[in-house]
Parts: sequence; C-alpha cells; structure tokens
Amino acid sequence: MNFSHVLLLVFACLVALCSVGAAPEPRWKIFKKIEKVGRNVRDGIIKAGPAIAVLGEAKALGK
Repeated sequence: MNFSHVLLLVFACLVALCSVGAAPEPRWKIFKKIEKVGRNVRDGIIKAGPAIAVLGEAKALGK
C-alpha cells in the first residue's frame, strides 16, 4: 500500500469513530446502585436513631 491508501484508511476510521453516537444510558448502572445502597444505609441509621437513644438511656439507668 502506498501512503495515500494508508492516509485514506486512517481518515475513514476517524470519520467512523466520530460519527458514532454514545448510548443514551449505560446498560449497567453501577453508580445508581451505589447511590441506592448509600441511601438505604442513611435511612436505616435515621430510623434506628430513637431506638439507640432508648438503649443508651437504659444502659445509663442500669449503672
């Protein structure tokens, strides 16, 4: 192959890569899953707060 064929091949590959659009949404949503786990942990801590406070008061009375 001479230089013009190689240059044409590189240019065609470049055009093909630039014309391909990205997928609108990835198939695996790892960051969404991590966010959901964090949200569940936060909500669990908030809901357990009063119960932990009661246990702390009971422990203080037992001393």
